[in-house]
Amino acid sequence: MELRMSRRAIGGALGAIALTAGAITTGLSLSAASAATWPSPSGTPQAVTKTISVSGTTDGGMKRYYGSGDLGTGGQNEDQDPLFELADGATLKNVIIGSPAADGVHCKGSCTLQNVWWEDVGEDAATFRGTGKTYNVVGGGARKASDKVFQFNGGGTLNISNFAVQDFGKLVRSCGNCSSQYKRTINVSNTEVTAPGKAIGGINTNYGDSLTLRKITIVGDSSKKIVPCQKYIGNNTGKEPTENGKDADGTYCKYSASDITYK
Repeated sequence: MELRMSRRAIGGALGAIALTAGAITTGLSLSAASAATWPSPSGTPQAVTKTISVSGTTDGGMKRYYGSGDLGTGGQNEDQDPLFELADGATLKNVIIGSPAADGVHCKGSCTLQNVWWEDVGEDAATFRGTGKTYNVVGGGARKASDKVFQFNGGGTLNISNFAVQDFGKLVRSCGNCSSQYKRTINVSNTEVTAPGKAIGGINTNYGDSLTLRKITIVGDSSKKIVPCQKYIGNNTGKEPTENGKDADGTYCKYSASDITYK
């Protein structure tokens, strides 16, 4: 079901400026993403039948890529292959991922996703792997994610900034039951969150995870049903993790009331 778009852009250090088509291709100097300004693809859409390997920097020029053949599914199968697989240190930018999206993007190590948009998230929008790595999501947006947008399986730090998300389960989840577990640090800033949604982030307190929220705007959630930070007791056995409270505590969930604005 297509959502009704909000025309509110995020306030904050970059100002309440909606992301326009002209700003989309300017690189890292992006204004705050907004659910109201979803970009239109350029050129001919490209069907992806085999995972595209990315090393160095790949600029998609705002073309739409979508899964076909073995990648032509948008379901929740955990064993799906991605449309893009990024080598350690790679950058993928200016890409629109359409539907079906398979398992989106996999980062094998440190990576940057710059101005990448998921129109209809499949299993996950992106999965981050590796140990002691840094992962950056700068600009872009995702919608229609029935479960997670970003799956953090590796160890290190994930930074999400100037992002827009709507109609989702969780924006980001530190893996709750991976066979290898790590301490994970997640920072989300200058991001617009549009209901419906369940939680901005989910972290495992027993592994020392933390989630820091700064300059978050939540739209269309007057009842405040979206949980900013959900805590879990994770495991490495594959069992479903148990919840361990929620909300700010200064150690695991790091934010104050002034960091979240409701509109």
